[in-house]
Amino acid sequence: MTEELEDYILSHIDKEGEHLTRLNRETHIYHLRPRMCSGHLQGRLLKMFVRMINPKNILELGTFTGYSALCLAEGLIAPEGELHTIEIDDELEDFIRSHFEQSVLADRIHLHIGDARHILPSLGKTFDLVFMDANKREYCEYYDLVFPLLSSGGFIIADNTLWDGKVVDWGKKLDAQTEGILRFNDMVAHDSRVEKVIIPLRDGLTIIYKKPL
Repeated sequence: MTEELEDYILSHIDKEGEHLTRLNRETHIYHLRPRMCSGHLQGRLLKMFVRMINPKNILELGTFTGYSALCLAEGLIAPEGELHTIEIDDELEDFIRSHFEQSVLADRIHLHIGDARHILPSLGKTFDLVFMDANKREYCEYYDLVFPLLSSGGFIIADNTLWDGKVVDWGKKLDAQTEGILRFNDMVAHDSRVEKVIIPLRDGLTIIYKKPL
């Protein structure tokens, strides 16, 4: 997508809001790898997915600075709906919590700091929607971990599944992150329990639907 085309799209969709604009700006100023922030277009898409799916419980793996979590929570319709988001980097906690506390959605968002593999079993919840945006090397492990916690008819949205186009860089030496994405894409492609489609937006979004039993 060209910069000109993206600017056109952004001028024809809902605005991200003042708080998200400020969070995006502060992410770029104060944090390494700001590109990990979902940003305006993907953020509005995540909110729309939540509107369409109407989940009660959402799980996010990989909070980063909290932009995507706020977008997901913004889409909640059910009065009892809530979001659990897990971030392994404890150095981000103060920044994340400060922005969550500034939001009118604060009471619907539950931040967990630590390794998702240790935290998930303690939550005791079933989720209708999972947004996966954590360590790409561990996507397959995360998939196996969250699948039993995903409700029948629920969705997983996995980010970065085209990984800057590296998934088709045939013949080149692959880094561990790219190898992780390739393993994950192959795993999902061959999983008969789900329906799946890859959207070539930004770094690639895979939408995965868990077939009812």
